[in-house]
Amino acid sequence: MQLSFPVAQEPDPQLLEQGRLLFAGETEFVKGVVAMSGLPPADRMEVCFAGRSNVGKSSLINALTGHKGLARASNTPGRTQEINYFTAGETHYLVDLPGYGYANAPIPVVEKWQRLLKQYLSGRQTLRRAFVLIDARHGVKKVDEEILTLLDSAAVTFQVVLTKADKVKEKERAKILDQVRGALSKHPAAFPELIVTSSEKGWGIPTLRTIITTLE
Repeated sequence: MQLSFPVAQEPDPQLLEQGRLLFAGETEFVKGVVAMSGLPPADRMEVCFAGRSNVGKSSLINALTGHKGLARASNTPGRTQEINYFTAGETHYLVDLPGYGYANAPIPVVEKWQRLLKQYLSGRQTLRRAFVLIDARHGVKKVDEEILTLLDSAAVTFQVVLTKADKVKEKERAKILDQVRGALSKHPAAFPELIVTSSEKGWGIPTLRTIITTLE
């Protein structure tokens, strides 16, 4: 049976409050990691965020945590080739993966990043879910398919987060949602629910906080 990938509905007030409390706590940058040996101790649950360059990943992480300058965007291709760790309260790590899809990044840089990413995804036992960010104006592109396939092979459950939804008219948004659903139906590791967000307007941010908080 094909999954329909409905849009996540806003959780009930009690669960929303749990999500708010987690992200109301202290959020700090821990470290940037360039090799598996540099990962912090696997002593808490973690979720990671992946997305191609300019998809709005830094803005989303900043909106989640309520700290404008926590995750810094870089417009320079290939500059941020680190796995960046942040704390959320005392129980969670938020992991910012390097942006993919830079056409101009040197091949050795891309290959090194892909190796590190594969090692991280398949070897981190405390990783509970990957959130893959897709620009609501464009849907799933070929470059996104590569990361989705990688997550399938690593057997890491991933959930798609549509970003910049406020930039798309409702009629166009429905078309993009259908395109995303069609693409995800081919990926066994896809969690069967979409999250629609706008970091600028705050859409979907409380829902995403709650989802992260209630993962087991």
